[in-house]
Amino acid sequence: MKTLHDLHRPLGSTGLRVSPLGLGTVKLGRDQGVKYPNGFTIPDDKQALRLLACARELGINLIDTAPAYGTSEERLGPLLQGRRNDWVLVSKVGEEFENGQSRFDFSAAHTRYSVERSLKRLKTDRIDLVLVHSDGNDLAILEQSDVYQTLADLKREGKLLAFGFSGKTVEGGLLALREGDCAMVTYNLQAREEKAVIDYAAAHAKGILVKKALASGHACLANGEDPVRRSFELLFGEPGVASAIVGTINLQHLSDNVASVAAVLDQQS
Repeated sequence: MKTLHDLHRPLGSTGLRVSPLGLGTVKLGRDQGVKYPNGFTIPDDKQALRLLACARELGINLIDTAPAYGTSEERLGPLLQGRRNDWVLVSKVGEEFENGQSRFDFSAAHTRYSVERSLKRLKTDRIDLVLVHSDGNDLAILEQSDVYQTLADLKREGKLLAFGFSGKTVEGGLLALREGDCAMVTYNLQAREEKAVIDYAAAHAKGILVKKALASGHACLANGEDPVRRSFELLFGEPGVASAIVGTINLQHLSDNVASVAAVLDQQS
């Protein structure tokens, strides 16, 4: 069985080493307003533990969560107890999801409140990486709110090890990397607009995580060549990319994705 244990790599200059595939956990806590091609049932605790154990066995050490992922953080805290140090935890600030609706708050007070709440929910004394969950107005958030300065303060206090931005524009990604440690970008076979952000990260030792690497599952609906393999060949052909976040709760899909990533990285080495 192919695993990622020997394929962990640096996340920019954060000092964190991450598996090239990360586990996205929106499906552990939220089934409304998500853009997947098929419906799903939120797994119970036993199923969630099995998913985490499978991820760990496959060499995945990166978990991506957020307050906007419903009950994901609250569930992960107890599920990870006793194994916190096995994982690099990524969470977010800025977006809240309540009563089926998203709302955004990038103020200093809310940013600090959100991080403190995530620490409690995740039952940990530090979050490895905190990203700003953009509403799409990337430059306005970075230039007109106190969110980045507050994250820098929290980093100095030791409550997080690194911070960055999960945005939607090239301009936002570039500014976010100049001031922060990491950007999360959309990059896949159908959407390559943010390549300039990946290139900047590679040139300046900044971290890049990729969201929607498989187009939220839609890549798997393509015809012809293996779209998953092609997707990972595209991503890991970019030296700036550290890890791709995949949000599956299907153990076979997870194992297949790991095998594809391992084969692509073996081929490139």
